[in-house]
Amino acid sequence: MILQGKRVALPAAPVVHRRFEEHARATPDAVAVFHDGRRVTYAELNAEANRFARFLIARGHGRGTKVGVCLDYSVDILVTILGTLKAGAAYVPLDPAYPAARLQLLLGQIPDLALIVASPATAPLVASTTAEIVGTEQLSEALAGLPTTDPDVPVTGDDVCYAVFTSGSTGTPKLTAVRHEGWFNLMNWLTLEYGLHSASHNLVVSAFGFDLSQRSLMTPLFCGATQHLMASRNFDAAMAYRMLTQHGIRILHCASSTLYLMVDWETARGGQALAGLDHILFGGEPLRVERILDWARREGNTCTLLHQYGVAECTDVASSYDLAGYRPGEHDIAPVGRPAHNTDIHLLDERTRGVAAGEYGEIYISGVGVGAGYLNGTGPESERFTTVLVDGAPRRMYRTGDRGCVNEAGELVVAGRMDAQVKVRGMRIDPTDVERALGRLADVREAAVVVHHTDSGDAELIAFLVPGAAEPAENEVRDRLLRTLPRTMVPARFLTIASLPLSPHGKVDRAALLQQFHQKFLASGATA
Repeated sequence: MILQGKRVALPAAPVVHRRFEEHARATPDAVAVFHDGRRVTYAELNAEANRFARFLIARGHGRGTKVGVCLDYSVDILVTILGTLKAGAAYVPLDPAYPAARLQLLLGQIPDLALIVASPATAPLVASTTAEIVGTEQLSEALAGLPTTDPDVPVTGDDVCYAVFTSGSTGTPKLTAVRHEGWFNLMNWLTLEYGLHSASHNLVVSAFGFDLSQRSLMTPLFCGATQHLMASRNFDAAMAYRMLTQHGIRILHCASSTLYLMVDWETARGGQALAGLDHILFGGEPLRVERILDWARREGNTCTLLHQYGVAECTDVASSYDLAGYRPGEHDIAPVGRPAHNTDIHLLDERTRGVAAGEYGEIYISGVGVGAGYLNGTGPESERFTTVLVDGAPRRMYRTGDRGCVNEAGELVVAGRMDAQVKVRGMRIDPTDVERALGRLADVREAAVVVHHTDSGDAELIAFLVPGAAEPAENEVRDRLLRTLPRTMVPARFLTIASLPLSPHGKVDRAALLQQFHQKFLASGATA
């Protein structure tokens, strides 16, 4: 089964920063970025980025090199990213929300890192690096006398523009490289498909290290709009909502769990700022649609909710679905829709043969969005970038490890991870199936299910519940699940918590949940 995205011609050199430069020439006085009360125009941002590009080129860090960026959200972060792209280099986000130990691990996975740009506040986090650390204060002096004109560096669509870390099944973070053509195609599709324009002002609400944040940072500059950055290292729902109400923001890109927090904030206060946006583009984890459905369907909500699917290895987004078409009685799982431009989605069996519509298979992605591979990849995960024969012709693809099918409407449905399945008393189970069943219970506001291995090595499911108006009794929850699920899919234990912990990327932090479980039972002296 193949879902084919619309074929749309791209420029001869589909290079992301060239579109920004066009806006800098056409509308130099338009505001490009707003941060902490400071407004910077397209002309000013372009001039500063050009200076930084020339700084890199003068040091020999041009085309094909990698520049680490460890900065809090600020004007400096956009100057550094754009300047790196203009020099022909690729940037690597080093998220200051991570602890120094995690960043030390990541730094060891970046081959041939040219330098790291950091601020006085973030430099200690990357002090373990052997690469040069260039401080923003040092840069301000070094850049002062450099030309502000666009550097003449030949950059092609095949060149790498950025590389982000994604978790690997081996336990070692993988550094996956994205090409300019794929990134340009993604933003060109968003612009054309959803009518983004110079008033499509954006607010960044996700952490810098997240693959989603890279298109969130660049898309408004791609279409001539204003990028708004919060003056906070970590997500702050109150600050985000205040900025939505004050700055004419029209677009949000976020993980599903971040959207739940924003919806809760608005619902509790009876506001309309979120409901009045043009678009919210969200995904990155299984959607608990019941968490947002009442808000989405309330009177006066004019926001288009786009449920999206993709992987970092294929430029973040491969498909999109307008949630206005969701019908609970028709969809057990909310679809993720149809492919982006110049993108194909393949459903294949274990012998890489296509499955029929309605049948489950592994999701493969082909097209211009497929990235350049893992920069530090030597293990089995590198084999996920593969070549498969389609109608007798070889196609380069990425094997996602996700399980899905195509429904009767011709839309992709993602059912979970192939490798997330676990055997419990001989039955293979995907924890996300259990989470969906829990989410349909009246007194359960949110739920997450993690796998715990007992001292004897057996796998058991642990459910974490965020209650609704009333806290559900464990026995009652178990009894209600038994009406819809096999006994082997009913969790062994249920823990009620105030809220689900989130990672810096805005996703449910399952490692933190498992740690909570262990702490609870160790403290009580019980056997976990």
